[in-house]
Amino acid sequence: MPSHFVKAADRADLGEKGRTVARIDGKQIVLFQVNGAVFACNNRCPHEGYPLREGSLDGCTLTCNWHNWKFDLETGANLLGGDRVRTYPVELRGDEIWIDVADPPPAARQAEVLGNIRAALDEDEENANRAYSRLARELARYRLADGDPVDAIAAAFEATYDRFEFGWTHAMAGAADWLALYDERADDPESQLICLAEALGHLAFDVIRQPHFPYSQGESPYDEDALVDAVDREDEETAVALVRGGLAAGLGFADFERGLTRAALLHYNDFGHSLIYVMKTGALIDRFGPGSMETMLLPLVRSLIFASREDQIPEFRFYATALQDWGKDGNGEAPQIADFRGLNIKAALKQTAKLGGAPGGALHRALIGANAANMLTFDAAHEQRTDVAIADNVGWLDFTHAITFGNAVRAQCSKFPELWPAGLLQMACFAGRNAPYTKTAADNQPWSVTDRQAFYADSIDRILDHGCGEYIVSVHLLKTFMAARAEAEADPDDEAAPLLLASVNRFLNAPLKRRHGRRTARQAIDFVALDG
Repeated sequence: MPSHFVKAADRADLGEKGRTVARIDGKQIVLFQVNGAVFACNNRCPHEGYPLREGSLDGCTLTCNWHNWKFDLETGANLLGGDRVRTYPVELRGDEIWIDVADPPPAARQAEVLGNIRAALDEDEENANRAYSRLARELARYRLADGDPVDAIAAAFEATYDRFEFGWTHAMAGAADWLALYDERADDPESQLICLAEALGHLAFDVIRQPHFPYSQGESPYDEDALVDAVDREDEETAVALVRGGLAAGLGFADFERGLTRAALLHYNDFGHSLIYVMKTGALIDRFGPGSMETMLLPLVRSLIFASREDQIPEFRFYATALQDWGKDGNGEAPQIADFRGLNIKAALKQTAKLGGAPGGALHRALIGANAANMLTFDAAHEQRTDVAIADNVGWLDFTHAITFGNAVRAQCSKFPELWPAGLLQMACFAGRNAPYTKTAADNQPWSVTDRQAFYADSIDRILDHGCGEYIVSVHLLKTFMAARAEAEADPDDEAAPLLLASVNRFLNAPLKRRHGRRTARQAIDFVALDG
């Protein structure tokens, strides 16, 4: 690397304390004299920017007195804290101190940042919030080094994809939406950095202190039916081998997508997460490139295998019958939102099966509208109740998932129309399960959206500066907004559109109770008493 030495100071400038600050090309560089040798590093502590000139020295160990971060002056290595500090080569030329301020080439700087990101992903759990700040700085450095910071996100997923014991989490689905918002904000570097930091911070939170959970290495020729069967039998080894075989044969995501969608809709899976994850996996592969296929697909398959199957529990067992009865009693009626309002689970399934002769898109609009109406009329008092059984622990996220799942149904079933019945009936499951927790009437006027573009802009600004301490909350704010906006814009003149926007407007303005101390204590006492 070419050097660029400049005179920084005279030895006399170090004074009695053996330190001084040189200002060179807009940089503040602090010089320290230790046992006759001179060292140079950035004056700003990489933690929060406090001046290292005011730090304490113990030999070559420099301590920032604000938060006790410690650095090795010879190498810049962080000895306690997080980020390293940049150091500069020093030459003593008589009484003059010269330092090399040449920047490393962009490729070297980018590689260093990626290493720092991997280190941040290994922070202790108690330092997850600190990791967020550090990751934001590293992403800013990556961009400053002429790198595409989205590549840093892809590299982080590649480094951690086998640290999800049960497959993908909300971090993956959230990353897809954060990156979509990132692309929308191409002229706003600050907002773009928020999107990247949220995506990477959520990933860090989910993998911090997690060991590796390796995937089997076998390969089998890809067969779609075999993959669906392996997922249904919860056979990860076979499913992974089939995916590896497909990757070895050069298959792309489009070749896997129908099988993955079938597997996600085979049951009323995991409160809708499975289908959402399939859709978002495709978005991430499209964003990261084909080199991310293994990183994305193996955790997805694992999450499909571990997904709960709610159609197997009593309240949803009629789902199988409704699927068999799909369209048998249809009379060509045009489905309406009102057809599903107030129905319990079984009635909602029967009504959906009865209307199965209608075009899938029309029935989807009625169901997404019914679920939006449920969300708009959610009786939020249920979220505050402490005297309920575990089955009635209901909150906002029970309603938001009906919207994000409905968005995934339209995306995936439009590609594979034979799957409309399963997707629509599962939307009916959401409508029926949430109906008992709604008010029979509500004043929608405070939440009605009259200027859509202004609402979209205001909502995005709120999401970008959400102030939520939990990633699970901030990611649901984003995912719900993105899904509702997509569904409203898919058919702006349909009666579902204003309900979608009003419901998400209400959600974005609602307080979310995340810790239920009294409810949890009462339920624990009741449970233990019954359990003996």
